[in-house]
Amino acid sequence: MKKNEKEYTIKEAMLFSQRIAQLSKALWKSIEKDWQQWIKPYDLNINEHHILWIAYHLKGASISEIAKFGVMHVSTAFNFSKKLEERGYLEFSKKLDDKRNTYIQLTDKGEEILLKLMEDYDPSRNAVFKGAMPLQSLYGKFPEIIEMMAIIRNIYGDDFMEIFERSFSNIEKEFEEENGRLKKVETEEEQPKAAANQ
Repeated sequence: MKKNEKEYTIKEAMLFSQRIAQLSKALWKSIEKDWQQWIKPYDLNINEHHILWIAYHLKGASISEIAKFGVMHVSTAFNFSKKLEERGYLEFSKKLDDKRNTYIQLTDKGEEILLKLMEDYDPSRNAVFKGAMPLQSLYGKFPEIIEMMAIIRNIYGDDFMEIFERSFSNIEKEFEEENGRLKKVETEEEQPKAAANQ
């Protein structure tokens, strides 16, 4: 095959693009409904929850990082972060060596609400989870969606996927299931802090 010769037809390209688009739209509609239902009791929207999630897993982040990893415009990341700051969930700061970027950090109140949300997660109220259950029953594990992750890596880059994986690795390490709910495992440094708050 010549160097410039395509390994696909235009018809194949269009069919793939449209298949991905339509499946993604259908999946997102269900994900959006599940996500909104989960966070509604906490008076959060999806962008606000996502910002809290990213700030938690990055242990603080710049607004640019929030926008990048939250797949949102910088102004959206800033405006929703400001609303979270007004509610006492985030703190804004500047670094001495980087005055151009604005950084956010979860407050104790912000971490508390995020952890409470994780505790309140109910898989029986999640359509996407329930849709994956037949595959889990058949294969003994949930779909890993490796091909989708490869596509996302090629679009957004390795650093995006590194943050993506870090958040799930953090959950694996920092949380355990207790009585059918997720609970954060207290580290030695968090135990004195918890005792002081009682």
